Amino acid sequence: MRLGSPEDVIALTPQNPYDRTEDGRPRVLDDILKRMELVTLEEAWGVLRRNGYHWQFEGDWVNMHPDRAMVGRAITAVFTPVRPDLNDVVNATGEAEDRHGSQNNWVIHTVGEGDVIVADLFGKLRDGTFVGDNLSNAIQGAGGRGLVVNGGVRDTARIYELDDFNVYCRGYDPTAIRDMTLISLNGPARMGQATAMPGDIVLGARGGIIFIPPHLAEEVVVSSENVRLRDVFGHQRLREGKYSSGEIDTQWSPQIEEDFENWKRERGE
Repeated sequence: MRLGSPEDVIALTPQNPYDRTEDGRPRVLDDILKRMELVTLEEAWGVLRRNGYHWQFEGDWVNMHPDRAMVGRAITAVFTPVRPDLNDVVNATGEAEDRHGSQNNWVIHTVGEGDVIVADLFGKLRDGTFVGDNLSNAIQGAGGRGLVVNGGVRDTARIYELDDFNVYCRGYDPTAIRDMTLISLNGPARMGQATAMPGDIVLGARGGIIFIPPHLAEEVVVSSENVRLRDVFGHQRLREGKYSSGEIDTQWSPQIEEDFENWKRERGE
């Protein structure tokens, strides 16, 4: 047994067009991550749906900072209720792989710049808090952008104070994590109705979380940027009285499309 071997991650993500991190996850470019911060959930969902990805969104989270977008590369982890014989095997594996501390720490020790932890704790709140303030500071200090937890967190007052960091979870509880076993690191993870994979781009917004496959990340940002340009053009032409609202608010005619292309060239877009 191995936990999250690079070879396994590479085999799971064959459509990745980018370089990879040391643990084998797709490393979507930093420029795309930055541009993704302006993408709406609906814009991303539209691209994924057109490409046949219908189960990448999950809502109904407790969102610690609804006003903040959260974007990063997924580190996935799956836990189960503790079973002693299985837990002994996992602990022996961790020792052989020179992992230290509790099993949730094993996940946190893999965090690098631009990462988001995506952890399935099967919805557990009491004794199901993946992090408190110490581990959240460790994630942020390693360059992590936040975490998505199908379970709970604790020390919320202190976590809330962290800058450029966010948490999506199922709830808060003062208890510490216990009676769970890590069975998968950087494998597929079910997060409610969504499937997350290692290296997916996690896009968190007020409405929830969407997991974007790396090979579709650039298409998502380019499509979103085009939508925003079309909005700017359409609003300008409406103010100028060149077109009616009915012409702009439906599929554009070839003449409007040509006008839009000329407008972009004039702007250097």
